[in-house]
This record gives sequence, C-alpha cells and structure tokens, in this order.
Amino acid sequence: MTPATSQEPEFLKALAWSPEGLIPAIVQDVETNEVLMMAWMDESALRKTLETGQTHFYSRSRRKSWRKGETSGHVQIVDSIFVDCDADVVLVKARQLGGACHEGYHNCFFRRVDREGGLEVVGRLVFDSQTVYGASAAEGSEPSSA
Repeated sequence: MTPATSQEPEFLKALAWSPEGLIPAIVQDVETNEVLMMAWMDESALRKTLETGQTHFYSRSRRKSWRKGETSGHVQIVDSIFVDCDADVVLVKARQLGGACHEGYHNCFFRRVDREGGLEVVGRLVFDSQTVYGASAAEGSEPSSA
C-alpha cells in the first residue's frame, strides 16, 4: 500500500464510527487469509496507518494510540484496507513480521473451544513474550483488543 497523500481520504467520512470514535479493525494475512488479530482504531490511528503503511491502533484501556510492533518489532506492513457493507468494520490485509499476538503466538486466535467448552491451545509460538516484554508480558504490552 502506498502512503496516502495529504489530501483528505474520502472514505473516512463514510465510516460508521462508534460513539467513542472507534472502529473495529480486523487484520488478515494478505497471502494466507489467516485472521491475525482484531483491534480498535480511532481516526488518528487509521490516518497513521494510511500515512506510514504500518498498522496503528487505539488502546481503550490506555486511552492512546500505538503502533503494532513499537515494542516487539513485529510490525504489520499494510497491503490494502477494505470496508465492510455497513461501513462499521475495516479489514486490513497485511504482511506480518514476527508474531501478531503479544502472548507470543503467530496470531491472536490461538485457542479453540473444545467439545467440552474448554480452551485448547492450537496456535504456534513464534517468540518468547517474557523476553520481548519482560514483566509486562502478562499485561500485554501490545494489546490487540485493548
């Protein structure tokens, strides 16, 4: 995806932002179509994503924007952005460098619900979250859904 020009992106006006000024963003691997994560974007994060070609999100718990990979180095290079039929969700197709999940997994959907209703880990670890984030790993230094 080529960085946006300084001209106002027309599609921003068409988006159905939440009352908090947010929109859910699903990130999908551009080559495999694997869903990597879901996070929230505010207008500033979406603009930064367009300007830089790397994903930026908004943390609801921290009340601030963050760039995917700012701590870990595991960035997402944006290929394209889609808007759903209701204009209330964006889909970002990207190339993931490293792991998408702050817990060390390739994607954030590494647990499957088994027949008994329990959670079964089915994803693959791609990095050690304790090494990357230290003590803050349990809190999630780059929370995908915060």
